[in-house]
Amino acid sequence: MKIETLSFLSSLACVSLLQTTPAPAAKCGECPERRTIAVTGNAEVRVIPDEVVVSFGVETSSTRKLEDAKQANDTIVSKAIELIKANGIESKFVQTDNISYEPRYIEKGDNRFFAGFFARKGISVTLKDTSKLEKIISDALAAGVNNINGVNFRTTELRKHRDNARTLAIKAAKEKAHLLAAQLGEQIGRPVSIQENAASYSPYYSWWGGYAAQNVSQNVSSMAPGAAGEAASDTGPTPLGMISVNAAVSVTFELTD
Repeated sequence: MKIETLSFLSSLACVSLLQTTPAPAAKCGECPERRTIAVTGNAEVRVIPDEVVVSFGVETSSTRKLEDAKQANDTIVSKAIELIKANGIESKFVQTDNISYEPRYIEKGDNRFFAGFFARKGISVTLKDTSKLEKIISDALAAGVNNINGVNFRTTELRKHRDNARTLAIKAAKEKAHLLAAQLGEQIGRPVSIQENAASYSPYYSWWGGYAAQNVSQNVSSMAPGAAGEAASDTGPTPLGMISVNAAVSVTFELTD
């Protein structure tokens, strides 16, 4: 009995040793090196704008008192808003975007001269019917508006067009990776990492003395459905043109034999 007990305990110790002894770690030189290819895909979707935001400015002055400048400004703004709404523009799409009142002085050498009291007020109008743009501008100028601060052409379906641009950018990245790998006699495998780069939106925002439209290099360019026909039918002194919705992605793929 004693011999059997010792034999049993010896077996347990052997099993325990086998279970707790860690496997030897692989040396770094034995680890297979991952081969990858990193590419960037860019895409642009061109869209005809279906909404316009116009920013007007009214500036008046008086050398007598600030109240006179304010009253003159209020009169012009009220008349302009009345004419704008007469075109069927709802009140919720017409708003005041800035107000300022200040005295101004002119510096000439060591002398300082009082130029007058100035009142400034801005009006922002959102047009859901882009065909009314010219009429709105004409009526505002007729009411006494003396500045057009900006005209912003944009799309109300930005989310949809951005998603489309992202899809095209990923497709462009995959096609580029295939092409580059094939030139080296390789093939691409599964994606290792995907990163969206800064997307951009060019709403064709214009102001006096400048123009802002961001140019982004792309390897895929697409026109939104129906855009070609609509663009060709544009008439009038203010053709809408097209705005750009851009997306860019960086993708790293595995290389396979």
